[in-house]
Amino acid sequence: MAAIHVSRHAGAAAALLLALAGCSEEAAPPAARPPAQPVRTAEVVPVSGTATLDVAGTVRLKRETPLSFNTPGRIASISVREGDRVAAGQVLARLDTTALGASQASAQAELVRARAELRRSEALFAKGWVTAPRVEQARASMAAAEARLRAAGFDVALAVLTAPTAGVVLARPGEPGQIAQPGQSVLTIGELSQGFVLRLPLADRDAARVRTGQPARVSIPALGGTPVDGQVSEVGARGDDGTGTFRVEVRLPPDPRLASGQIGSARLTLGPATADAPLIVPATALFAARADEGFVFVLEPVTRRVRQRLVRMAGIDSAGVIVVSGLKAGERVVTTGIDRLRDGQVVELAAAAKARR
Repeated sequence: MAAIHVSRHAGAAAALLLALAGCSEEAAPPAARPPAQPVRTAEVVPVSGTATLDVAGTVRLKRETPLSFNTPGRIASISVREGDRVAAGQVLARLDTTALGASQASAQAELVRARAELRRSEALFAKGWVTAPRVEQARASMAAAEARLRAAGFDVALAVLTAPTAGVVLARPGEPGQIAQPGQSVLTIGELSQGFVLRLPLADRDAARVRTGQPARVSIPALGGTPVDGQVSEVGARGDDGTGTFRVEVRLPPDPRLASGQIGSARLTLGPATADAPLIVPATALFAARADEGFVFVLEPVTRRVRQRLVRMAGIDSAGVIVVSGLKAGERVVTTGIDRLRDGQVVELAAAAKARR
């Protein structure tokens, strides 16, 4: 009987030990998760927003007109010099009209002969001695002679160059005694009534953000360097074939000290770009770059995971890397610790930075 009593106590003790062991297993803490990688991010923004741009340019009269003769000939006289002020209609230069006068006289004589021939043909036709085609031929010959005389008179009239408007002589490439060719510039006149402008060469992406009528702050050292207020009056619609730049003109306020050829600079405020403008990201966000492609880590805001993404680049400027595909405005890219990240990894935001141009 005593043995049975001891066995019962041993069974109870064993049950108690099993129960304690079970409690001990349930109370064991779970395995610790690895800490999230702390990173900084930057917002992807368009290459836009308000920015200022300082550009050097050249002062010019709004309208500078080269003058030339219509026919070849020897320049008989030029009555003005560079820098002279001229009035509208003032005679500036003349061609030697000896040959032109002879051509005009020949055309006049031909017209007299054609008219006489037409009269004879009409008289003979009335008597039935010639046919109607003979009269029509005489009429055509007279019309041709009249046209030649008008052309000769036109050439003689254009043998004299006059000022199209009040202005100043900017250049005088021609000289008396020189043989001028048709269209060859003899004088260049700047029209004072149109005022002065500052012509600026702008890169295509900057010119696209300039608008006609916007203000510009202009400094011209020849006038003492004191800034004046100008206004954008024209934005070129076509780039220069040689430089690829677009010409932007800033209208200048009247000042008697202004002269064509002076050097100045303008501060322009660049407006927003178009909706499909390139994007910009910090250079530190890019890795594994090759040629015009590279990778960035894009943050998923809800899951706080980063996703590796391929992007295509279009260049680098002072604000960062210009991206033309692979990202959307408003997304955030990781800018620190990218060498310790992998695709799909959870991160912790240490701080947020916004890259703006």
